[in-house]
Amino acid sequence: MAEIVQQRIEDRIPELEQLERVGLFTKKEVKSIIKRATALEYKLHRLIVNKEDFIAYIQYEINVLELIKKRRAHIHYHFKREEIEFPIIHRITSLFRRATKKWKDDVQLWFSHVAFCKKWGTKMAISKVFSSMLAIHPDKPALWIMAAKSELEDRDSSESARHLFLRALRFHPNNKKVYQEYFRMELLHCEKLRQQKEQLEKAEMDLGEYEFSPEILSGKLAEVVYRDAVGKIKEAGFVISLLNIATIFDFTKELQDLILNDLQTNYTEDSVTWDFMAKRELDAPGAGDELPTAKGRASDINRREERCCQVYEEGVKSLNTEPMWTCYVAFCLERLKRKTNVQELKDKRQERLLTVMQRAHDSSLLKESYYKNWVGHGLYCNTLGLKPHSVSPRVAMTATQRYSQSVSVWSLSLQTLMQLGSGDIGRLFQDALTHVNPKVHTHTSSVICVVNSYMSTLSTTVQLYVQSLLSPVSAVAMEMKEKYLDWSFSTGGYKKARKTFMSLQENRPLSKAFFTRMIGIEKKQEMPKMNNLRDYYERALQEFGTFDDDLWLQYILEEQGTYGEPQNCGKIHWRAMKFLEGESVERFTTRYTLFQTGHLGGAQ
Repeated sequence: MAEIVQQRIEDRIPELEQLERVGLFTKKEVKSIIKRATALEYKLHRLIVNKEDFIAYIQYEINVLELIKKRRAHIHYHFKREEIEFPIIHRITSLFRRATKKWKDDVQLWFSHVAFCKKWGTKMAISKVFSSMLAIHPDKPALWIMAAKSELEDRDSSESARHLFLRALRFHPNNKKVYQEYFRMELLHCEKLRQQKEQLEKAEMDLGEYEFSPEILSGKLAEVVYRDAVGKIKEAGFVISLLNIATIFDFTKELQDLILNDLQTNYTEDSVTWDFMAKRELDAPGAGDELPTAKGRASDINRREERCCQVYEEGVKSLNTEPMWTCYVAFCLERLKRKTNVQELKDKRQERLLTVMQRAHDSSLLKESYYKNWVGHGLYCNTLGLKPHSVSPRVAMTATQRYSQSVSVWSLSLQTLMQLGSGDIGRLFQDALTHVNPKVHTHTSSVICVVNSYMSTLSTTVQLYVQSLLSPVSAVAMEMKEKYLDWSFSTGGYKKARKTFMSLQENRPLSKAFFTRMIGIEKKQEMPKMNNLRDYYERALQEFGTFDDDLWLQYILEEQGTYGEPQNCGKIHWRAMKFLEGESVERFTTRYTLFQTGHLGGAQ
């Protein structure tokens, strides 16, 4: 190993001598480089080599290159690059090659090699790096695209880029991104040829020796790619993405017409097509910003939006589905959010949105999230001048019927009825507890908090709590007992909380938190009663004493506290060892020992 390291260091001597001779580095700095390089070389020749060692060595060599570059600029010396920089670049390339050979799956390491080649003028090596990388990672479409772009942009070789895209399609015949970038590449190539021809014509040069095929200049190669792509990927969104790429180039009028015709002919059963065609009307030729007044421009915008709506109307007639209505409503909502100082345009946009929402709602095809925009913000009532109780409750109730499993819809409906002072809240809340999926049922308990904040009568709130306690879902019933206890304490103090606890302590299922909350309430009193605390602990241990070692330990700590009797701890410990089962016995023993030795704090 030492001989190999020594040989590599000796190979560096010519370049280091040149660095010292031309004044880029001092003798002391050269010695420092040799010392550092020797240490890094030894790390690469250990039995177990780490990737970090390679990265550190590469980074050190790159830092040396950067320093040389700065000092050349400082002293204005630009000679002997072949004798100084080239050996260092070659050494870094060799290090990258060794690292990527050992850690082939590290794509970031390959990217670092490519970035180095681009920065330090070794673009000819980029193709080899990409070729090696693609041989190992042919399953990653993004790498094929990067390689093809590199050939086109760095090496100015459209032929090599085309070859890479064709190879990529052999591995990924249905990949949208590969087709999109291949399509874009052919159009870029065509644009470049057109620019070359234009420059030659301006220079009045003979075009005889240059071949500019009219078919290629008109984008026929891109059309071939398009036809192959849509033959394999029959999706409206994909066709639209190709059309958007084509619109970037000003010579693709025929190609755009072809794609647009295919879209209107073959993809009318997709809501994306209608959405795209409708929004195109916004960019249709018109007076637009040339109009002198704000009202004139607003009127022009309104006409454009009306034309969009006409296309949407054709769409919902042809394709009466939820996605189609969603596109229509989303368009109206997006236009409403746009700022304008013309009140008339605002009113028309708002009226249009709510009319479309109403029609989608009547067709039972309005998306869940749009009910929040409609009911939650009161747009319907404010715009059409209808009384809230005549519209909002009906819409809210219909939403709960259609989305009976949605917690957010039930919550929205409850809030709407509360704001309107409806008397059907109790029945609606009970319906919510009945219909919502048990897997997410526990979240409906948050609705009771919303109810509390809006209710004005105490009896109605109690009634809602009592109804929620009867829920067939255990998780809901247990959580509502805890909240009922908290509510009782916050509204009626300790006596009411204790009364609630006593009335519910036999009403299973019960949670540990229900008992610990009552214990906490008792301890908040100015003079807590230890007998009451013992009752709460004993009742909790009847439910959880066979497996909850923490509850037993808290009971012992309570007896060790200010109001307890320490002589009872031995009896509690004996009972705990008798009642606990399985691993909980071992946990209890360990924690109790820590308590006895002073490593576990006492009760608060």
